[in-house]
Amino acid sequence: MKERGITQYDLYTCYGIRRSLLDKLRHNLNIEIYTLDNLCSILHCDFGDIVEHIPDEDENISE
Repeated sequence: MKERGITQYDLYTCYGIRRSLLDKLRHNLNIEIYTLDNLCSILHCDFGDIVEHIPDEDENISE
């Protein structure tokens, strides 16, 4: 957001992003893929630029 010159205020006043969504992002809560796609469109970036997958400690990965 900083690189694009877009503030949180801009997101909810100009782009219609709800404040509750920004709160979910701040607290690492679940959001929909559609919402991520919308944010990527606004910020002209890819998913990997705004999200990171961190596996749960008890997550079993079988090969």
